[in-house]
Amino acid sequence: MGVKNFEKINDDKQRQPSMAARARKARHCELAARAAMAVAFVWTVVVQLMHLWRTPRPLREYQSNGYLMVSSNGGLNQMRSGICDMVAIARYMNVTLVVPQLDNTSFWHDQSQFKDIFDVDHFINSLRDEVKIVKELPPHMQRNVNMGRYVSMPPSSWSDISYYTDKILPGELKKHRILHFQKTDSRLANNGPLEVQKLRCKVNYNALKFTAPIEKMGKKIVKILRKRGKFLVLHLRYEKDMLAFSGCNEGCTDEETTELQELRSDFLGLATIYSIPWWKKKEINSTLARLAGLCPLTPEETALTLKALGVDRKTQIYIAAGDIYGGERRLKTLRAAYPNLVKKETLLPPSDLLTFKNYSSRMAALDYIVSLESDIFFPTYGGNMARVIEGHRRYVGFKPTIRPDQKPLVCLIDKYQRNLNWQEFELGVKITHVNRYGNPSKRRVIPGKPKEEDYFWSNPHECLPPYK
Repeated sequence: MGVKNFEKINDDKQRQPSMAARARKARHCELAARAAMAVAFVWTVVVQLMHLWRTPRPLREYQSNGYLMVSSNGGLNQMRSGICDMVAIARYMNVTLVVPQLDNTSFWHDQSQFKDIFDVDHFINSLRDEVKIVKELPPHMQRNVNMGRYVSMPPSSWSDISYYTDKILPGELKKHRILHFQKTDSRLANNGPLEVQKLRCKVNYNALKFTAPIEKMGKKIVKILRKRGKFLVLHLRYEKDMLAFSGCNEGCTDEETTELQELRSDFLGLATIYSIPWWKKKEINSTLARLAGLCPLTPEETALTLKALGVDRKTQIYIAAGDIYGGERRLKTLRAAYPNLVKKETLLPPSDLLTFKNYSSRMAALDYIVSLESDIFFPTYGGNMARVIEGHRRYVGFKPTIRPDQKPLVCLIDKYQRNLNWQEFELGVKITHVNRYGNPSKRRVIPGKPKEEDYFWSNPHECLPPYK
């Protein structure tokens, strides 16, 4: 090969990178232009969607038949489900609903108002296409209330929507134009027309949004837990009010048993500020109630159950509850089995909870947010929070909820404590709960026995993907 040819080849090699660089640059410019166009397109779509999202729902026009005032009763989740039912009732009676009043007289003496727990403007605006909701009565109607010109009554429990449209509307409401419902818990049947069921879901899962401070603090707790890994929420309902209500005292001292009994009855003239006059059944045999599956699991029983179900010892367990009755003495066994036991009070500095700690409903709202976001939800008693959270977790994608089957479970626990056969106990617990993880299913309907059939809020299957 001659020198000139060699130099020509070298010149060609030197020019090739330059040409390749220009080609790469052209391709990069083209890709950048396409990316810019794509970003512009996406942003345009986002802006349009934001506009649509901000556009208020179309107002439902109807001739109002009067005003419905409601006084919610119970704890946060009992009030929550009751409010959903009241919205549906107001919608089908074609009345104007006044923002519900929360219960300030129950065991917890929480003075919170609706606006302290829920975003009241969001509540009103998100339902404007269904029912008119006002924050307070007009002055002329309020004068009628002040003069006693209205009807106040507790509606019948577990009623069909027709009870309200065919009996209450043409009767009490037509006479006075102002109706006050004294109670809201379980005032609508578990089963009813599809459109009523879907409205109940719309209220619960879309309209009832917690206030910004509650949402912010709840998300902060979730973020702390998530940084540490997966977590299980334990709704440990071993609290004074629940034990007194259920008449259960398994594992309690004699002094504690006496205190719980005094909550239910003042039969010796020893009435206290805690005496609950509307708990009609004063005397309950704790042993028989437990064997019937009517008692919340104790912390010790809970530890055994979680271990038998295969929950890893290192799992973070967040206790969603108030003060556990008996304090640290009763948590000792559970903490030994699961050392990563936490509560909001141990995850947050005291200053974060200053505006929450004296308000049971606000504290319960924080637990609601954490429970909904947890990897597993495990309630130790089938109360209102357990059922409402289970249904909400189904609604957001069938997140696992382990529902203890108390009656066979306590029998398995008692047998294990006698023979200490762990393998037998573990197998029995797993078999008992194989279909109790919040999987898709249809509610069990028992005509005429609403308290025995499946609760609507624990499995609102009308609002969920079709079950096959």
